Amino acid sequence: MALPGDDNVKKSCTDGKRSASYKETIRTKAELVLQSRKHANELFDVLEYLQSEEENEVIFAINACQKIFCALMERGDLYVGQLPKEKEILEGDRDVVEKYKMFIRHRYNDCIELLQDCMDHEAYQVKESALCVLMKFAVVEGKHSLQEQNWSEHSNFPFELIEAVVQGLLSEKEDMALLISRFQEFLEMDDVRYYVMSSFRNNINKVMSRNQQAVLPVYQSNVFTLLTSINMPSQDSEITNFLLKQETVAKDWKAAKLKHHKRAFEQMWLTFLKYKLPASMYKKVLVILHDSILPYMNNPTLMIDFLTAAYDVGGAISLLALNGLFVLIHEHNLDYPEFYKKLYNLLDPSVFHMKYRARFFHLANIFLSSSHLPAYLVAAFIKRLSRLALTAPPTALLIVLPFICNLIRRHPSCRVLIHRPSATHVPCNDPYVMEEEDPAQCRALESSLWELQTLQSHYHPAVAKAAKAINQPLPEAEDELGKLLELSTFELMERDLKNPRQSVPLEFDPANGLLQSPREVVGMHFSLE
Repeated sequence: MALPGDDNVKKSCTDGKRSASYKETIRTKAELVLQSRKHANELFDVLEYLQSEEENEVIFAINACQKIFCALMERGDLYVGQLPKEKEILEGDRDVVEKYKMFIRHRYNDCIELLQDCMDHEAYQVKESALCVLMKFAVVEGKHSLQEQNWSEHSNFPFELIEAVVQGLLSEKEDMALLISRFQEFLEMDDVRYYVMSSFRNNINKVMSRNQQAVLPVYQSNVFTLLTSINMPSQDSEITNFLLKQETVAKDWKAAKLKHHKRAFEQMWLTFLKYKLPASMYKKVLVILHDSILPYMNNPTLMIDFLTAAYDVGGAISLLALNGLFVLIHEHNLDYPEFYKKLYNLLDPSVFHMKYRARFFHLANIFLSSSHLPAYLVAAFIKRLSRLALTAPPTALLIVLPFICNLIRRHPSCRVLIHRPSATHVPCNDPYVMEEEDPAQCRALESSLWELQTLQSHYHPAVAKAAKAINQPLPEAEDELGKLLELSTFELMERDLKNPRQSVPLEFDPANGLLQSPREVVGMHFSLE
């Protein structure tokens, strides 16, 4: 007679026996492989567990493979040199020991391929275990190289193994951001960083060519995540942390030279940016380009084509390209003949509502700071901003109005826009041509700033006060824009409400009771009596 819960007890016992069974099986087979060469075929069974559907079995098998192959490499049981195919091993007339080492080397290669597959496993624990074991293999293989040494190129570094790791991280189907963050620990090591960067070019070209250069959002997102995880050294003396501890570093070893790191970094980014990117990633690249990419390139001017193409796109992408262009113009003497014309055309109503508004006005302030700019150009910017200010939100106006005043201070010849009082009464006859794309042809110097006169009646008192600044002679000191650039609507309201010296009017008619105002529609038709 079966008692309630018997089935659960039986299932629990069965699971426990199965758990003990696979652990004991894998452990026994691993010990046999390490004990005697005659048990080498047991490796097939251990590797088979790497393909199990059970997560725990796969993890246990991964750890067993680490124990087996690390021990065999340290004992010198893996074949060193160009490995022949398994069919050739059987047919050839070779020593028994040599055949054994070739057999073990083939199983080691099989293990690496299976660990690559495990990096695509649905369970993160399996992915992490596979990644860590592959990097452990890199350390041991570096000490006991399986290839002929070539100090001038790779030292003992297992470059092919790092390529396999990079290939696993750059999945085309699954977001690998979490695993890449785990890999960042290894990227802090200078030799790993160098060889990871060196492996990027082939990987990107191969994947993009196979997919006919189409946009691959998941793959390109993984590439970008891995690229931005790389922290570059700024000088040779910082290159001291290596995965493979060498007693002496070869004079020509590229991984120990900053110039080679910069070259690999440059090639990596140029290859990535050569292909079409999703719009969201395009913006992410432009955001970090000026401070995280250009300073670490051997030749930053190679980014000219990318930045000028981005500047021609328009909208937010053009705004973000300004930072990189500024670095190239200011530090690398980039000649961009129509730069100010395109900057002028970026000014449209959307510029006040973009999340990159503060960045744009900060850079525009720098670009228009030179006293050598022609008066017609500065006047065109002043007039266009004034016209756009008529429909701008208060937070944007508190940036634009001081910005206009600063431009007038820097360029006294533009004061004529203020001192033309007769023009304020005839705005319909304004000679300024808003639709003209060329600032030299828009006739801004013939106009006036009647828009600022209009804004003096703005509903927000802070805006009205800022607009009235032109009624008095402007002081020589420029207004500080830094604190205003990040001002939000919430902060503006909080500032007004918390100001103890300022009485904020909330109601035009004093309220004598609920719904009693003569202007209250509900109060006119309903009574609470």
